[in-house]
Amino acid sequence: MKQLWRFIVKEAMHILRDRRTLSVLLLMPLAQILIFGYVISTEIKDARIGVLDKAGDYASEGLRNRLAASGYFKVERIFVNEEEVAAALRSGAVQMAVVIGPGFGSASSDPDGSRVQLLADASEANTAQMLVNYAEGIVRDYEQELVGVQAKQAALVEVRMAYNPSLKGVFMSVPGIMAMILMLVSAMMTSISITREKEYGSMEILLVSPLKPWQIILGKVSPYVFLSFLNAASILAVGVGVFKVPMMGSWLLLALVNFLYILLALSLGIFISTVAPNQMVAMFISLFALMLPTILLSGFIYPIENMPVALQWFSKLMPPRYYIEAVKVLMFKGAGLGVVWKELLLMLAFLGAFLSLSVYNFKVRLE
Repeated sequence: MKQLWRFIVKEAMHILRDRRTLSVLLLMPLAQILIFGYVISTEIKDARIGVLDKAGDYASEGLRNRLAASGYFKVERIFVNEEEVAAALRSGAVQMAVVIGPGFGSASSDPDGSRVQLLADASEANTAQMLVNYAEGIVRDYEQELVGVQAKQAALVEVRMAYNPSLKGVFMSVPGIMAMILMLVSAMMTSISITREKEYGSMEILLVSPLKPWQIILGKVSPYVFLSFLNAASILAVGVGVFKVPMMGSWLLLALVNFLYILLALSLGIFISTVAPNQMVAMFISLFALMLPTILLSGFIYPIENMPVALQWFSKLMPPRYYIEAVKVLMFKGAGLGVVWKELLLMLAFLGAFLSLSVYNFKVRLE
């Protein structure tokens, strides 16, 4: 065991000497969570809108104030006629126009309801749909306050957003970035580290040393286990402390999920090192076979339900998918082991498969 410990210390010192790479690996998670939290967001905030008020009464003025006070919209223009509305939409001065029909206040008391038209710039289709949905909800709520709950009115639709009532996009960023960073540090750096030994010819020296093959692999990957845990902790600290992401479940169970995912990523990196002849190929495989699927097919950015059926089935082969699902239910729903056991078993199955393939390929190379 003394030889193994000395080998682990040697590998750790080798990583610490490369301060440039180490600084990138430590600062990258913080940069990623800050960028995804502040910049990449699907939330509506201060969207530019204009209002054409044909009613000119207290009710229409109240609707304008309600839209402006919601925090979703910023009233940039007050239009006089339809020509100004069309010109503003065409030029991009506003993202949506709200046209309040004549007699809005009195029409609200009629059985047929009032007339409010929402005109959105659909050149950005997703944004336009969200703008219309948000505005429609505000208008309907305001109309209900004006007329009261009456039997002759249409049924009130109540919408509740469970586990993320404010629809903050950063809630999804934390599990996704953890999956991406841990895969990057654990899998890619491990595969490059072991492949470098083969490329420089030092792997043969290690194999004839008193260390056994499993001790060589363990010594190589041990520093990256600690580094991966440090990255996960930094992402969680920023998410919970800065962006107020809730942590409703058990920290111990979350640590177990992270540890299992790190081992899975390490086994994947070891497998890549057994098939890659040099560092360049190992990096290429890691980026295109690991990073892109992690981002595109794990449900991190794009909902799996919206994908074609073929890609939905293919996503079942992506280990990050199950890690993200487990972290989400642990952090946001406070779920326990009884809920995430399936994800843990699937990650264990992937871990066993990659380790088996790695051992098989390693034996073939030795022969």
